[in-house]
Amino acid sequence: MFRYTKLTAAREVFVWVVTLLGLLPFWILIMTSLKSDQEALTSSAVAPPTAPTFNAFVEVLTTTGRNSIPLSILNSALITAGSIFLLVLLGSVSAYVIARRTRTWTTLTYYLVLIAIILPAQLGTVPLYIGARSVGLTGSVLGMVLLWAGILLPLSVFLYASFFRGLSTEYEEAAVIDGASPTQAFFRVVLPLMAPATGTVAILTGLIIWNDFFNSLIFLGGTTTQTLPVAMYTYVGGLVSAWNKIFAVVIISMIPILAFYMFAQKRFIQGFAGGLKG
Repeated sequence: MFRYTKLTAAREVFVWVVTLLGLLPFWILIMTSLKSDQEALTSSAVAPPTAPTFNAFVEVLTTTGRNSIPLSILNSALITAGSIFLLVLLGSVSAYVIARRTRTWTTLTYYLVLIAIILPAQLGTVPLYIGARSVGLTGSVLGMVLLWAGILLPLSVFLYASFFRGLSTEYEEAAVIDGASPTQAFFRVVLPLMAPATGTVAILTGLIIWNDFFNSLIFLGGTTTQTLPVAMYTYVGGLVSAWNKIFAVVIISMIPILAFYMFAQKRFIQGFAGGLKG
């Protein structure tokens, strides 16, 4: 029988203290963003606003020009969504071939994929930029989508291959017996079974692409196609000490990726649990 002891109470108090300390930065972020310009500079960071206002959010979202926050959000969303689509499509097909073929070249390809994951992508920044500029892909959403598809494809292949190797071949064999072609068996039977893997790939790669600053600054610098991290960096640098507006920009940048994670977290947890089990 469970007994509520002093040790149990101490543990609960410790957990609550740790939780509150972890939530403290978010409290400061939200409270400061709801303050006026003057109050944000004079009041304590943890103190709630005396007269909450959304003026900081309105001003940030109505900013126009090259560093427009709404336009930057749109650019980041297009680049992230397009890159995830290519990574899921190309990564799943490539991993399926690697996992289902037992020839020497597939094993060699798999090890090359592992090497590509280990090597830092920054080593190829200069030749990538020269090549992208020569074909007119710098400063465009399409160029960034192709760039990220190439950089993160090894990670996508590695994650999918791990799941495909744990999936029995009986499913596609049954589909082929029923008259489906290998392509139909893959897209209608195998790929839907890989929903946890797809969620894992989408969240991991989406977080990397959405939060990227370095590649976006290099390949999109000086153009109107700015992503949110670059626009936020420029915007924050110009505000200097307007902390309510700075924190408003930070909150706005967090909302889309948090919403995406909440939508796909079930698949992500299933994929993570499946990977541990495998």
